[in-house]
Amino acid sequence: MKQKAIDAILQQGMLPLYFNADETVSIEILRSIYKAGVKAVEYTNRGEAALHNFKKLVEVRNAEMSGMLLGVGTIKNVQQAEDYIAAGADFLVSPGYVKEVADKANSINMLYAPGCMTPTEIIAAENNGISFIKLFPGNMLGPEFLSSIKEIFPKLLFMPTGGVDTTRENIEGWFNAGVCAVGMGSKLISKKLMEAKDYSTIESSTKEVLSLINSIKK
Repeated sequence: MKQKAIDAILQQGMLPLYFNADETVSIEILRSIYKAGVKAVEYTNRGEAALHNFKKLVEVRNAEMSGMLLGVGTIKNVQQAEDYIAAGADFLVSPGYVKEVADKANSINMLYAPGCMTPTEIIAAENNGISFIKLFPGNMLGPEFLSSIKEIFPKLLFMPTGGVDTTRENIEGWFNAGVCAVGMGSKLISKKLMEAKDYSTIESSTKEVLSLINSIKK
């Protein structure tokens, strides 16, 4: 289960993430990015409606989207982790490193990607069996940060999230520094596009980013 999620994220080279309080908008965005070729997505635990919406996304995924993995982000405690695991989450992501969540995920062989911004946090996560690190916030750290610490952590996979742009220059900078993927939120699925319910633009821009990443990886 854990490896399957890692493989899906590595293959697409990015992890789109979003939250919308509206159930229908959440579902339509999922359909758009699935049509664009996305096989793993992070739905963010950001509001009262998040868990309810996530359960609906799981239903739609089960009915329509074979091979799509639904992860959940902004997990800050083990209770939230358990709620989403029960709802059908395929993997968990946090803005920080939460040992209890790591323990829970490890016990059921589930991918947990904690947010880290210091070597101390990365070491703590690595010592607890974590192999996939979310560098957060990515725009504060920058590719240079990863370049300078990468050699200390040869076995870890790194994915920056926060402020990663959709431009070749930005994405290429991160891949050159040694990331396995980039997390993409508001720069890809913007508030403006969500408010306009512009699903076709979300689909086409997601396709563009996937193909850009594919060309960079080659």
